[in-house]
Parts: sequence; structure tokens; C-alpha cells
Amino acid sequence: MSRHRTLRAKVRRGIAKWPVLIVVFVVLIGLGWLILSWTGGVLDKRSQALAQNCSEGDAVLRLAATPSIAGAVADVARAYSATRPVVYDHCIAIEVTSLDSSAVLDGLTTAWDEQKLGKRPHAWLPDSTLWANRLTALNAKLVGSAPKSVGTSPVLLAAPEAAAPVLKEFRWSDMPEVTDWSKFGQSWGRFSVAMPDPATNTASALAIQSALAGGAGPVTAESLGSDAAKAKLTKLAAAVPPEVPATTREALRRLGDSATVNAAGFSVTPVSEVDLFKHNTGKEAPSKPLVGVLPAGPAPVADFPYVALGGTEVGEAEVRAAQAFREFMTEPAQQAILARGGLRVESTQDRPSPSPGVSWSAVTENLVPADATTTQQISSAWASADRGGQVVTVLADVSTSMKPRLDKVKSALRGQIDRSVSGSFGLWAFARDLDGSKPYRQLVATGPVTEKRDALRRSVDGLKTSDGSQLYSALAACYEAAHDGFVAGRVNRVVVITDGASDGGIDLAALKSRLHGTDLAVSFIAIGGEVDKGALTDIAQTTGGSVSVVESVDGLEAALGQVLSTNA
Repeated sequence: MSRHRTLRAKVRRGIAKWPVLIVVFVVLIGLGWLILSWTGGVLDKRSQALAQNCSEGDAVLRLAATPSIAGAVADVARAYSATRPVVYDHCIAIEVTSLDSSAVLDGLTTAWDEQKLGKRPHAWLPDSTLWANRLTALNAKLVGSAPKSVGTSPVLLAAPEAAAPVLKEFRWSDMPEVTDWSKFGQSWGRFSVAMPDPATNTASALAIQSALAGGAGPVTAESLGSDAAKAKLTKLAAAVPPEVPATTREALRRLGDSATVNAAGFSVTPVSEVDLFKHNTGKEAPSKPLVGVLPAGPAPVADFPYVALGGTEVGEAEVRAAQAFREFMTEPAQQAILARGGLRVESTQDRPSPSPGVSWSAVTENLVPADATTTQQISSAWASADRGGQVVTVLADVSTSMKPRLDKVKSALRGQIDRSVSGSFGLWAFARDLDGSKPYRQLVATGPVTEKRDALRRSVDGLKTSDGSQLYSALAACYEAAHDGFVAGRVNRVVVITDGASDGGIDLAALKSRLHGTDLAVSFIAIGGEVDKGALTDIAQTTGGSVSVVESVDGLEAALGQVLSTNA
């Protein structure tokens, strides 16, 4: 028995090792694959998160908006920020600032004052393409892309409540002719339209354009130079009330504070619909809202263009962000926000409510606007008519470098002379040794343009080039003559057209010592890239003038119109 037990003890059965090893190996492979997959997913997610979390940091897109719609634009900006926009690996934030368009234009084309205006914007939303045209005329490089409208607002007549019902048949073309309320069967005396300076007030500029068009438009350079257009401008200027408020906002305030018709010193004033809506519903709303009257016939319309700005201060990220935000603003949801703010947009007919004084009347026909150059010429023609016109002395560069440009300089000057309604005009030329050893010649002494128009035309036609470009010596002599002929109570200015730097005669310091202050402004139109812009800017700032930079002579007419359009 013991033998049998011994045999059983020696026989043992076990599990084979190779299947276990195979199972372990397969499990390890599976775990490895899972780990690799998980690690790869984490890395992918981290990579995506890095892009979405702005590997290049934050960037701020600064947008200057006209006050009437700045609040609505800020609402759109908040909606855009909620989408967590990323441009070129930058997280984009939109900063909207409410600024008058005249302040933006001045800042962009002179020296931006951060203490007064905040940081320089990357984009601009004024109330009209008129402002984009002016910026282009002063320095085309500052316009980064073609303006795009985000909404519209027709121009109305703001009137006291009692006066509005009797103006239902009024047309913009009536403005030069209607001077008394008796035309409407009323005994309120003189009928006058207060038009704050059209160079800085869009509604005034568009109202004047409508009056000149006499219909659907557009006003052209040819029609503007006609006797009929000059007669209309003369009548309009004669009908201007003795004291015109500087801004549309101030005109509305004075009308709103008046208890009776004409108590403000004028009867009505042009205003965009959205500006009137804001005036009647804002913090300083009048106790009795002003009433907006939509004149019969084609309506002038403010088009609220979004302008992406250019220049060295705008980086690539801001350029792309400006374009992206512009497209966002034109989407239906954002258009609805702008509509609630008082603009008219195509995607909805909704209007703000309540809206005292604003009936949102249907516009059946829009005025066809003048082109960019004619727009500037309309403003300068008005400046030549308003309050006796300006006193302008032009100093034209006739150095050899101007030879390929001279024909267009002549055309621009002839056009300005022909379109001037009143005021005074004079013409000088400069190069070197034009009059004996003098680098300048007075061609026509500054005097009433109506008396000297023929002499001015002949002198312009006779311009020819010569060697040299002694700008500073010529300007000193021209400035002294203009200063001696200064006409009190009028805008006096010297306008210099040049394409190069001064190459002889007195230096800049000597010239500046002969300038007398800011009553007589010196403004430059600089053609091409050979000018000493720093020196010209120094002279302009010393006298309260301006510098317009045009890349080619093709921009001269618009620039000349812009320079001569302001009554300040």
C-alpha cells in the first residue's frame, strides 16, 4: 500500500505557461494602445485649447462710432464677444467709443490726442460716407478698405410741434425759394432753415445737396458750376438766420427749448431720423418732442458706413478683426439690434417704440448721392457763398517736377474758380527766378471772385513750369501779402499746392518767424511722396491750417474741395 501512495505522490498535473503569457501580452498591447490613444487625444485637445485660448494673447479692436448709434454698436460688440472670436491666434475684444465724426477726422489727419479722445481707433463708424470721402481726400492711406453701410437713416426737418403739420407738402428743393411762413398760410413771419456748417454736420450737407439736385440727383461737377446752381446757393446763403448753431445737436436743443415757432431764431433744422429719435428719447429730452417731417420727393439718406482704418498703427490682427466684425454687424440678428437703436435695415421693419416725434414714414425714393469728388466741391461751393465767402490765396508749385501734373492742377483750379459763388480769390506761382530773382510771382491779386473770374481763368491757363522750388521764400512773400489784405469777419487762408521740398532761399526757421499766428491759416495739398511732410505739418500747425496728402494728382480736386469746405 505504501508503494501505491508513493506512486500517486509523484504524479502532478499543472496549467501550461504559454497560454498565460499570450493573454498577458495581449492585455499589455491593449493597455498600451489605450494609453497612446488617450495621450494623443489629450495632446490634440491641448493643441486645440492652445489655439482657442489665444497663443498670441489678447487683442483689442477699437471702434469709434458716431454718438447716435454708439450704444447699439456696443450691444452688437457684446454679442460678438460672446462668440469668443479668435483672429490670428488672438482673442479679440471690441472696444466701442462714442465720438463725434469731426473729432475723429481731425484726430486721424493731424495728431491723435489720447487724453481727449482715448486711444486711436482701428475702425470708424460715422453717420455718412461723406466722412470717408473727406478722410480719403486728406490721406487715402488711412482708409483700409472700402466703406460698407450697416444701416441707413433719412434726413428729416426737425420742427416744433405746431409747425410740423403745415409742412407736409414741403420739398427740399423749396429751401432756396421759401422765405416766409405765409407760403404755408401762417403768420409766423420769416421761414428759415438753420444749417450748421455742412463740413461738420452731415444733415446740413445732405440737405444742401438735395436742394441743388432739385429732384432725384445726382449733383455733378458740371451742374454745380452752372449759373442756376450758383443762384440757388446764393439764395440759400441769404436765407441763413443771423445766428446758426455750430452743431445739429445744439440746433435741436434750441428748437426744443422754444415755446413758440421761430422763438429759437430759426424755424426748422435738418436732422437724421436716428439723431432726432435719440434727441427726443435721451437723458436731455425736451418736455415737448420735436417732430420729424419727411419732405416730399427723393430723400437724402445717411448711410452709416463701417470704415476699417489703415496706417502704421493698425496691425494685421486688427485688420482681420475689423473685417470680421464688419461682417458680423450685417447679419440679421445684429441688424435687429441696430434697428432697435433707430437705424433702418433691410432685414427687418421693426422700429423702436415708443418714439415720440418720429413716425418712421416710408421712404419711397432715395436721392442719388453725388460722387466723392463732387461731394467735396459742394461743400466748398457752399463755403464760398455762406456769409460772404472766404478769402483764399492759392500758391501753386510750377517747378519742373510738376510738369506731368500741371494739366490736372489747372483743371482743379479752374473748377474751383468757376464754382465759387462769392468771396475772394487770388493766385500766385512759385519755382525759382520767376520774377527776376524772385522765386514767386503774384499772378492775380486776391479780390472778389465775381470781378476777377476771367483774369483768374487766364492766369491758370497760362501756368507753365520752371526750374527750382523755393517754397519757403515764396510762401513768406505770399503770406505777407495775404496778411496785409486780411478781411475781418471772414475766413482767410493760404492754400499751397506742391509736390516737393524747398530747395533754396530762406529756411524753415526763417519762414516760421514771419508767420503771424492762427488767424490766417496755411493749408497744404501735398502730391506724391517727395514732400517734406514733417515741415509742412509744422507750418500748418503753427497757423491753424492742415496738410492733405494725395498719392497722385488725380486726388487733387477732392482735396482742394475738402480744404476749402470748412468755415473755420
